[in-house]
Amino acid sequence: MDTTFWDEADRVLIRYGVDFTPRVIERAHGAYVYDRQGTPILDFTSGQMSAILGHAHPDIVATVSSAVASLDHLYSGMLSAPVLELAGRLTATLPATLGKMLLLTTGAEANEAAIKMAKLCTGRYEIVSFDRSWHGMTQGAAAATFSAGRRGYGPPAPGNLALPSPNAYRSPFRRPDGSYDWEAELAYGFALVDRQSAGSLAACLVEPVLSSGGIIDPPPGYLRRLKEMCEERGMLLILDEAQTGLGRTGTMYAFERDGVTPDVLTLSKTLGAGLPVAAVVTTAEIEQVCHERGFLFYTTHVSDPLAASVALTVLDVIERDGLVERAARLGARLTERLLALRDAYEVVGDVRGRGLLQGVELVQDKKSKAPADALGKAVTSACLERGLHMNIVQLPGMGGIFRIAPPLTIGEDELHTGVDLLEASLKAVLDAAAR
Repeated sequence: MDTTFWDEADRVLIRYGVDFTPRVIERAHGAYVYDRQGTPILDFTSGQMSAILGHAHPDIVATVSSAVASLDHLYSGMLSAPVLELAGRLTATLPATLGKMLLLTTGAEANEAAIKMAKLCTGRYEIVSFDRSWHGMTQGAAAATFSAGRRGYGPPAPGNLALPSPNAYRSPFRRPDGSYDWEAELAYGFALVDRQSAGSLAACLVEPVLSSGGIIDPPPGYLRRLKEMCEERGMLLILDEAQTGLGRTGTMYAFERDGVTPDVLTLSKTLGAGLPVAAVVTTAEIEQVCHERGFLFYTTHVSDPLAASVALTVLDVIERDGLVERAARLGARLTERLLALRDAYEVVGDVRGRGLLQGVELVQDKKSKAPADALGKAVTSACLERGLHMNIVQLPGMGGIFRIAPPLTIGEDELHTGVDLLEASLKAVLDAAAR
């Protein structure tokens, strides 16, 4: 432990809601980060769920080096060729109706812009999101975030309403045979929304797979029915694909599985492969209405050429290296391994997710499904000791859920090594507790 480093960190840094991993990270490459002692740590979170090409990918390094040396940042009223090229390339990967792009830097910023567009376009102000949602830490995005951070800051933006998250493992909505009745749950949720609404429903903002909410994957058909219910109320559907976009779930975009097209799509994290790049994509009709009504989102780094160049490189590498198909193939292997853990250990309650975004929920036992917070923390520490970085989500009423999101470029042997280390850590913690 580098006590001098951590003492200095305590002295000069503002703490922002997370306990730092007790290793000082010196460098990163591929699927690994390395501490000051040179210890390799397999990165099962792709940084902050963002580095889908791994760390220090040579194409990204070359692009950044070139762009910084020639064209990185401009006055926000200036336009450059990389931005226009990105708009064409990105929208070409989407349904034809999604043809207009706004280039930004962070996921919160993209969601903020999307919320403002929805309010301006509809003339309404109420935003509906899941009760386990995470959409960002800025004002509008934070008001639509229900999983954490709502207390102590005064009133959030008015008009934010919650739908029950479609958690098949824990939902009380059940059919007579015990299966998950998501249709009844969604109808019940919107009935509550309708009762609480002041008659000004503007949009529903959701992740196709909730990540910070515990890797909750809505069942097939859910998004389609959600879109229908939005249309019935004159609401827009905004999909936040910060973590699910660009191949992570085994399709280019997670919404493709359900054959649904959002009115507004937000992208971030994966679009920059670890660098700050984000985008909002919407229809020409919505953009036209917003423009006519004076849409304003004039930020310092809007339409920055460096961000566009990085995103173009990400799209190039994904297409060239077949990373969408690779995520689907490796995701199937990952699912097999995790399901084997579920079958072998009483404390592994549920496995869920898609592609290379999957979750493992730890519980005290399968029958009670009681949260196992202490176990989750102990396994996380044991993983780090063995050279595996894991992230565990711990929310009230839920057990600890490991989020597994390695780079799409991870080697299959590295993927298996990670699961082996996870199992070894789990077994070591359980054995120690039994003694």
